[in-house]
Amino acid sequence: MIRRAVITLIAGLSLAACATTSNSRAPGETFDGWAASIVAADWTTSRGTPIQAFDNARRDLVAGFQDVGFARSDMVDFTLRPDVPNPTSADQALSAIARNAEQATRGCFLYFTSHGSPRGIVFGPNRLMSPDEMARRIDGWCGTRPTVVIVSACFSGVFTDRLAAPNRMIMSAARRDRSSFGCSEDATYPYFDGCVLESLPTSPDFIALSQRTASCVARREREEGLRPASEPQTVVGADIAPLLTTTYAFRR
Repeated sequence: MIRRAVITLIAGLSLAACATTSNSRAPGETFDGWAASIVAADWTTSRGTPIQAFDNARRDLVAGFQDVGFARSDMVDFTLRPDVPNPTSADQALSAIARNAEQATRGCFLYFTSHGSPRGIVFGPNRLMSPDEMARRIDGWCGTRPTVVIVSACFSGVFTDRLAAPNRMIMSAARRDRSSFGCSEDATYPYFDGCVLESLPTSPDFIALSQRTASCVARREREEGLRPASEPQTVVGADIAPLLTTTYAFRR
């Protein structure tokens, strides 16, 4: 049996009720004016060997989310790997995300792909971003705007409860006590990021994307005999849930 995305709806809004309005958005309304940021925050295996999987994901996620309605002019993306010419530091990336959020004020989309631990995610060569720090930064960047945050890392479920709010949807690659997979030297993408990319072209909205991504991850882990299952998590706020299937459904 394929495990489905674990989805929590804040304030008890029914997911079925949200889905009934999936075709009612006005033509052409997508994510124009949303500040979008995609960050590959690590660049190595767990043993410290350099890999391309996180940067491959960053590159192709930028293209994939443009295809469903995000404007490149309102999007920033960064690699925090230090072994490139003119590397971007963690502080430089955070400042640029803040500036982007000041200029595009309709909504916020943030995607972080990295290694993680129960204390947070790797964010550059010598830094760990905790759930508390990420929550403070997103509060400052996005406030009460509609906001979607995706954290792709081991143990990234530690972020879901801390970031949850009525105006936000949070997706994590794993339960708070589970690893995720796909960060080896021969991996094209981390498994979760690869499943996001696989699911984007056929998903009508973020809620469907979370379900299809989790099913994809479960299938890959089952086929490869990987245990324990990572079990991606999703929390959807009551205020943003109906918007994600109407005003902010994906462009097709």
